[in-house]
Amino acid sequence: MAEPQLQWRADPGDLDLRVATTGGEVRAAAGRLGTAVAALAPALLDPGQRLLVDEHGRCGLLRREWADDGVAEAVLVRRAGVWIHQPAVLAAAAAWGCERVRDGLRDDVLPVPVPPDDAPLADRFLHLAALAATRVEVAVALARDAGQESTKADGSPSLGADEAAHLAAAHALRPLGVTVLSEERSDRPVPDDQPWVVLDPLDGTGNFRAGLAPWAFSAALVQDGHPVAGLVADLSSGRRWSGAVGDGARRDGVPVRPRDTGTVVAPTAPPGSAVVVPASARRVRVTGCTAVDVCLVADGAAGAWQNLDRSGTHVHDVAGGLALLAAAGGVALGPDGAPLRLRPDTETLFRFVAAGTEQRARALLRELGGTQA
Repeated sequence: MAEPQLQWRADPGDLDLRVATTGGEVRAAAGRLGTAVAALAPALLDPGQRLLVDEHGRCGLLRREWADDGVAEAVLVRRAGVWIHQPAVLAAAAAWGCERVRDGLRDDVLPVPVPPDDAPLADRFLHLAALAATRVEVAVALARDAGQESTKADGSPSLGADEAAHLAAAHALRPLGVTVLSEERSDRPVPDDQPWVVLDPLDGTGNFRAGLAPWAFSAALVQDGHPVAGLVADLSSGRRWSGAVGDGARRDGVPVRPRDTGTVVAPTAPPGSAVVVPASARRVRVTGCTAVDVCLVADGAAGAWQNLDRSGTHVHDVAGGLALLAAAGGVALGPDGAPLRLRPDTETLFRFVAAGTEQRARALLRELGGTQA
């Protein structure tokens, strides 16, 4: 299909493109592109598509694909006044963990820019974490039928996919040049004044084994005990959350904020007892994937998260989600009411509540019997 002839023909420079989020934006883009609305509507729900639009009617539809050489690409399959060199196009490709962008109409190709060595550490981390998530996605798919299964010290299952995910992620993150801690390896010492990365290559292994969504890749950059940047990729659906403190949080390219909803998420049912339903909650959900759970608080799908009625959780399970929560403006408090601080220790269990506001977190502590509200 030829590109519709619009009133501009020369390169307009950098465009102020955003990810379309409404039916009205989809209908307007369909009119510009001369295509059916139904051809663009899936971009509102499919994490593997992005419809980029601006206030002047320019628009472009991106799809995440793998080329014949095995490289992940962002392909511009439909466009009106949008070209692959646009910053928003390249940013979408980078967030997907793609290494290049292709114009599907002209077959032009551009590599996705890599942040320079002197770029902020959080920017470099997010770029590499996105690549790591994509490589884990492939590694986990190929290891799904590996048949290797064992039990970890804490009783949780370990599959061949866990090891494949770790190797893929660790290799992708190596250029960052900081210590990487992982659920799949013994801890390495981290000096107090140094940043560190903690990852869970495959969170929700039990879900993955059962074929029950979600299961996820999670990584966080931690400085002075605070998670300052994070990326969580739901490998079962393709959804991705990423962000950094000071720069906000995004889900599939769209800025997100917490909301005070009536849903509380919890990691598991406590052994031998009933799930505690806080007085302020309308419902409690247990998904079996802690990394995704905390992201649901960051993006407002759930109002809070807690594990106070359980033995605790590990830093690798929650650090990525906590970074997203902090970037989105939320808070995490320990049982004593103090702001949560993370330590480079993947063995120790800790308990906390997470919510969009300190007021909501403290109210949850009171309801669940925290020692200090």
